[in-house]
Amino acid sequence: MTMASSPFAAIESSALARRRPPRAPRKGEQTRAAIVETALELAARDGLEGLTIGALAERMRMSKSGVFAHFGSREDLQIAVLKAYERRFVDEVLLPGLKERRGLPRLRAIFERWIDRTAIEAARGCIWISGATEYDDRPGAVREELVAMVRSWQRELSRAIQQAVETGDLPVGLDVQELLFQLYGVILVLHHDGRLLGSPDAVVRARRSFDRLVDSYRQTARPAPAKKRTNVRTVKTGR
Repeated sequence: MTMASSPFAAIESSALARRRPPRAPRKGEQTRAAIVETALELAARDGLEGLTIGALAERMRMSKSGVFAHFGSREDLQIAVLKAYERRFVDEVLLPGLKERRGLPRLRAIFERWIDRTAIEAARGCIWISGATEYDDRPGAVREELVAMVRSWQRELSRAIQQAVETGDLPVGLDVQELLFQLYGVILVLHHDGRLLGSPDAVVRARRSFDRLVDSYRQTARPAPAKKRTNVRTVKTGR
């Protein structure tokens, strides 16, 4: 497992790859992709720990050995599902947001898409959020992969916040990690209220929370220090 394979860490290289003429996938690659797609659906519903080779083979109408031919172990399958989920997240949330102007427009676009995706996943389950519960105290390769992905996403969000500071849309001296913490909290509450409580206004509240957070940081911006006035007069001398 190599963390460098993360789409977050290789956005530019993946963009270059997309410019090359696409190669027709081989039959084995097509089968593997179909297995991962089905596994994504099952993992969203049952969690990564609920994902089994047997259930997947039955759903795909394949033998267990047929599934094992593409994934050497259940752990390999779980990691493949995580990677597929991350690629989809990058394509749907991050990359479209990067088309907006650096600063608050970009940060807002990214967060809006994150809200929209979370609202959809509140109905079917979010692999990252459920995975955090499943693997918060379970060591191993799956947990390491999940942690690396979430940290990569947080770095991208932190970069968007920092750019908003650099463009003057957010105040200098803003605690980037504090705002990141608060924005992440909004998403977690949105998923909680939307999935567990079935709250019909969770999305609206999430969007309002973003606006209130941004406004609160703007209002608490420190004004530029006033220049000290002096009573000493400048004496002009002529020669």
